[in-house]
Amino acid sequence: MNAKIQSRITHLGALLSLSLLAACSPDQPAAQAQAQTPPEPAQQQAQPAAAGVTVFEGARLIVGDASAPIENGVLVIEDGLIAAAGPAGQVEVPAGATTVDVTGATIMPAIIDTHVHLNRERDALVEDLRARARFGVGAAVSMGQDEGEAVFQVQQEVIPGAARYLTAGRGFSAPEPGRSEIPHWVTDAEEARAAVREEAGLGVDIIKIWVDDRNGQYDKLAPDVYRAIIDEAHMHDLQVTAHIFNLADAKDLLDAGVDHFAHGVRDVDVDEEFLQMVSERPNLVLGANLPDPGTARDVSWLQGQIPDDTFQQLQEAAANANAEPSEAFSLQARNLVAMHEVGVTVALGTDGNTPWGPHLEMEDMVRAGLSPADVITAATANGATALGLAGMGTLEAGKSADFIVLDANPLDDITNTRMIRDVYLRGERVER
Repeated sequence: MNAKIQSRITHLGALLSLSLLAACSPDQPAAQAQAQTPPEPAQQQAQPAAAGVTVFEGARLIVGDASAPIENGVLVIEDGLIAAAGPAGQVEVPAGATTVDVTGATIMPAIIDTHVHLNRERDALVEDLRARARFGVGAAVSMGQDEGEAVFQVQQEVIPGAARYLTAGRGFSAPEPGRSEIPHWVTDAEEARAAVREEAGLGVDIIKIWVDDRNGQYDKLAPDVYRAIIDEAHMHDLQVTAHIFNLADAKDLLDAGVDHFAHGVRDVDVDEEFLQMVSERPNLVLGANLPDPGTARDVSWLQGQIPDDTFQQLQEAAANANAEPSEAFSLQARNLVAMHEVGVTVALGTDGNTPWGPHLEMEDMVRAGLSPADVITAATANGATALGLAGMGTLEAGKSADFIVLDANPLDDITNTRMIRDVYLRGERVER
C-alpha cells in the first residue's frame, strides 16, 4: 500500500473524530452509575443520549466486500466512524443512542470513483466534489490534468458535504501538440524520472501515464520512457496507472510492472497470453471505464437533480439512441468480463466530469456481464483497495461512516443505486 496515502488516511481518521452526525444530540456527560436500589418509577430520569452515537436499524447492509448482505442489520456510527455493523441481536446498541429506523431500506458503502477529470480552480473543484457527494460518491481521483496550488490544498482538506479528493497531478505522455499541455511531455528516461520526482514531491496520490497514439496522430510514450516512469514511481512508493488502447501496449506495460489500467484493451479481444499474464498479477487493477453503449437510458431519475437544460439534452439523446450496443462497447464488455473471470481486481472509473456518472457506469458493467454484487464491490471495496484508502470502502468497524441509504435493493437491480434516500460522509448527512 502507498505509505503516503496510508498516512493521509490515518490523519483523516483523527480529523473524523471531530465530526458528528447532524441528527445526533450534543455531547453530554456519561450517565452516572445507578444506585443498587433503583429509584421509584416516578423518580427515574431519562438516560442521556450516548454522545456522538447514532444507530441505523432495520436496513439490509451491503458490506461491500463481496460477502452476503446482512438482512435486518444494525449500523452504529460514533464520531464519524463505524463503531459496529451486523445483524440485529448481534450488535450491541449503546444505551441512549439516537436511533434511526431504516426498515426496508438498503445501506451500501459510498462509491469510490477511481478516474475523473475535475476542475482545477478551488471553488469549482469543491463544487465538483459536493456534486459527487449528492450522488453517493465518497472519493474521486482526478487523473493527470491537475496543476496549481488549489488542487493540493483541497487534497489535504476534509470538506463537509464533499467527496474526498485525490489527484495524479500532472500525468505523463509523449508530446501531443494541440491537446492539453498540462501533462509532462517526456521523451527520454532521465527527463521522465525527474518529472516523477517532481510530482512525488508535490504529494500526488498516483502517477498517470498515457500510452496511446490517438488514432495515429502522435507518437506514443516510448517503452524505455514509461519503464523509467514506473521504476521511479515505485521508488517513491507510488503506483502507476496507464491509459491504454492496444493489446500489445498492455502486454508490455504489464511486463514493465504497471499497477493499474485506466481503461481496458480497446482494439481487439484479449488473448490467452494476456489473460495468463494478468492472472499472475493478483494486485493488478482494471478501471473498466466502459464507453457509452449508445442505447436508450432511463434518465427520469435525474429530473430535479441536475440543471433543466442538461436534463433535456439527456432526454433527447435517449430518444435518439440505438437499439443495440455499439461494437466499441461490446468489445470492451467482453474484455472486462474476461479479465474479471481470471481474477483481476475491477474498480469503477468514469472519466470526465459527470457527477452521476458512476450510476451509469454500474448499469453498463452489469450490461457487460458482471453481477450487481460484483459491480457494487468494484465501486466500493475494490476502489478503496486500489487507492490505498484503508479507511473506506466497506461497512466495517473502524471505517469512515461513508454510506448511502437506498429505497430499493441494488442486488436485485443495479439501477436501484439511484434510489437514494440519504448520503452520509464521515458520519454527517449530506444536504441533497
